[in-house]
Amino acid sequence: MLFLTKVAVSCLLKHGSSSCPVACGVRFFSPNAPATVSAVSAISKTPVEVFQEKLSSGEIQPDQHQHHLTEALQVVYDSIQTYSPPKPSTGLGKWFSFGKPQKVDAPKGLYIYGSVGGGKTMLMDMFYDCCAIDRKRRVHFNSFMTDVHTKIHEIKSKHVRDASNSKPQPFDPIKPVAELITEDSWLICFDEFQVTDIADAMILKRLFTYLFNNGVIVVATSNRAPDDLYKNGLQRCNFVPFIGVLKHHCNVVTLDSGVDYRTAALKGESKHYFDKTHGDANASMDQLFKVLCSQENDMIRPKTFTHFGRNITFAKTCGQVLDSTFEELCDRPHGASDFLQISQFFHTVLIRDVPQLNLKLKSQTRRFITLIDTLYDNRVRLVVSADVPYKFLFSNEKLDDMHTSDEHRMLMDDLKITKESSDASSNIFTGEEEAFAFERTVSRLAEMQSAEYWTLWEKHR
Repeated sequence: MLFLTKVAVSCLLKHGSSSCPVACGVRFFSPNAPATVSAVSAISKTPVEVFQEKLSSGEIQPDQHQHHLTEALQVVYDSIQTYSPPKPSTGLGKWFSFGKPQKVDAPKGLYIYGSVGGGKTMLMDMFYDCCAIDRKRRVHFNSFMTDVHTKIHEIKSKHVRDASNSKPQPFDPIKPVAELITEDSWLICFDEFQVTDIADAMILKRLFTYLFNNGVIVVATSNRAPDDLYKNGLQRCNFVPFIGVLKHHCNVVTLDSGVDYRTAALKGESKHYFDKTHGDANASMDQLFKVLCSQENDMIRPKTFTHFGRNITFAKTCGQVLDSTFEELCDRPHGASDFLQISQFFHTVLIRDVPQLNLKLKSQTRRFITLIDTLYDNRVRLVVSADVPYKFLFSNEKLDDMHTSDEHRMLMDDLKITKESSDASSNIFTGEEEAFAFERTVSRLAEMQSAEYWTLWEKHR
């Protein structure tokens, strides 16, 4: 059964179906509809209107850079009001289509970059909420790529099974993955677009070429300018063509006001980050965990999750509260998908004994960055005890050759890279990417201490 407003009824009579043009501003809501379909008012507010409301209410402060970005988002918003790409062919249709697939002429998206804490994510989320369309998706880039690799694995496995009784044929799993993504969403908003993994770097051009050809519109935030993505990365020459594809389909705008609003809003009294140089951090963590446990309907016990066929065990949990250590979370070989799983099970995570990070702990540092990004993106509450204040949590000291880890040596061997090769400036040795990304981590750690952030998880869930 459909619940219709008078405006919706007139649109239904006018167009003769339950899907009217975007220009009418009407969506139809069924109580049995999928979660991706939402009821949207007949007249929705635009990004510029919402931005002005936030200014008027004092929720945000006047910032000319943010105003300029909002106007750029308004341009994208206006361009998609009469745009709706066709869904990729499914079923028999995709097997019996002839001729070269036609590229969809889509409006340009937007690539937003700038320093940490300037409001990029806030403004992109504001734009996303204003867009009254069903096939849209807002996702952290790490989570998106994890999902892409999972889909690639599933499709390749199915292809091997289907081709087991015939001669193997060349097969590209990227195209069907792009079709699955397009079928679900034609507007994708990426938070923290970054490329640090060579496996991601090698497939991005093909994947996004298919997505753009299918009519997908991308809006993304990043701390990196497009030309600086995967800077000094392994085999970057194979990645560079992707930058041209991205810039062709997205206008580029910078947001760099020089203000980190996350740290500026912090009052200075940290109750969720405990520095071991100032008092008994472990006792403070114990006390806070006890308070959190009193709010859960459960007992303190270990918990084991099975994820992608692997068991992940934590020694101390209580309901939806995880009391963990840096060793449990970052010394073990966890990836972005593992951290995403944690963020779905727990609303509060305690991380004990975080050391000062440096390039000698490069793998652990990368995991910590990914962990904080994932928890932040899912509004999970965070409590930390560490050896040093959060502003000094990363030490960018240089490593000499003897500190190159076995993991990196094996990767170099696999890629036939030597220290004397053209890739000698790779971030394997410099750690530049980690140092750059850690600026974002420090900013987010600051915001995650605030009382305002701790109330966000209730709204988020």
